[in-house]
Amino acid sequence: MKVLLGLIQLHKMGAQNGLYSVCSSHPLVLEAAMKHALIKGEHVIIEATSNQVNQDGGYTGKTPADFYAMIHMLADKVGLPLEKVILGGDHLGPNCWQDLPAEEAMIKSDELITCYVKAGFRKIHLDCSMSCADDPVPLGDAIVAERAARLCAIAEKTWNEVGGEPPVYVIGTEVPVPGGAQEGLDSLEVTSVEAASETIQVHYDAFMGKGLKNAWQRIIGLVVQPGVEFDHHKIIPFQPAKAQALSQYIESNAHMVFEAHSTDYQSTAHLSALVDGHFAILKVGPWLTFALREAIWALDAIEQEWIDPEQRANVKATLLQAMNDNPMYWKKYYSTEPKQQALDCQYSLSDRIRYYWPVPAVDAALGVLIDNLNQTPPPLTLLSQYMPAQYQAVMDNTLSMNVRELIFHKISQVLEQYSIACDKTVDAVNKDI
Repeated sequence: MKVLLGLIQLHKMGAQNGLYSVCSSHPLVLEAAMKHALIKGEHVIIEATSNQVNQDGGYTGKTPADFYAMIHMLADKVGLPLEKVILGGDHLGPNCWQDLPAEEAMIKSDELITCYVKAGFRKIHLDCSMSCADDPVPLGDAIVAERAARLCAIAEKTWNEVGGEPPVYVIGTEVPVPGGAQEGLDSLEVTSVEAASETIQVHYDAFMGKGLKNAWQRIIGLVVQPGVEFDHHKIIPFQPAKAQALSQYIESNAHMVFEAHSTDYQSTAHLSALVDGHFAILKVGPWLTFALREAIWALDAIEQEWIDPEQRANVKATLLQAMNDNPMYWKKYYSTEPKQQALDCQYSLSDRIRYYWPVPAVDAALGVLIDNLNQTPPPLTLLSQYMPAQYQAVMDNTLSMNVRELIFHKISQVLEQYSIACDKTVDAVNKDI
């Protein structure tokens, strides 16, 4: 896409600008991101992962075409021109079908890529790093690259059939699983220059072998591990010195920067340092639904003190009950010790609560909560107690006393840190880490 290619070229020319990508399927998060982009005058990159959105519906129940339609509707609602929205697909490959034999999984992956490109997704992360049922563990680099090239060829064919702007691609994968590490962390090993170089070379060979020279020029990003991660209750911050060799290495590549996954919960200064180190595409996902959960927990606390018991929505209790009724999205990740498990379920940085917002009972309860507090606004003293930043914005007349706007403001506080880190015309970043 011209916008992404242009922004990457600015960075390669020394502008030190960056891009952030919103990886979420929650409508409130997406609406908040669009409102934020409208206010800031930014493009917004929104990415769906293969387990969220695929031809079978994913855990959201949405196909790529369904997701595109939702994005179109939200952009119209917010007043953000659709050309300001860039849609991407994250970890596109056999991730959802690892229990199948490799060829069956790749046939499903072929269809996945076709559906994404047909629906208008133009930033495509090709990730075939996972082993399937009859594969060795781990896969060799050559097999990963060969499968990525296969999917790229299908993406190119589909684009040529449907038209529009050509796709841009990201290759490679980070070491931890998508969505944060499952085990406790003390340190992380940064991807070596040798590993990054090997990944690029084997992909180049595979792409050239399939006649994908033109597509190769549109690979804008390589996913590596810059040494940032989070587990359930701990964050490993970026240490630029440890990634210095990696940062210097990518400077010699004319059209590629690093894409950093798991940047959630890094400070503004660390996010800015990542961009300075050519980790110029920053992915953010669980932090946004974590902020959403924080906002709704605060609003639930306000409701408990303000609304009569028989009228309360009890969103928090409803959601926790939904997690208990169907533990499939969290049970294998969290502690089995009751006290720790209760803490993990609500407050883990991996935020596996995000899987439960679409549950009909939870969605209905959230609607009642919003109506309750909009129809009977709480006193500002309660807002100050539970949402002090939003209280201050209301007092400054920069935020209305509307529940959805309070939620959007909370989410936008996270997005603002990415805007600052990615916009080098802003002088508010303390780079002294």
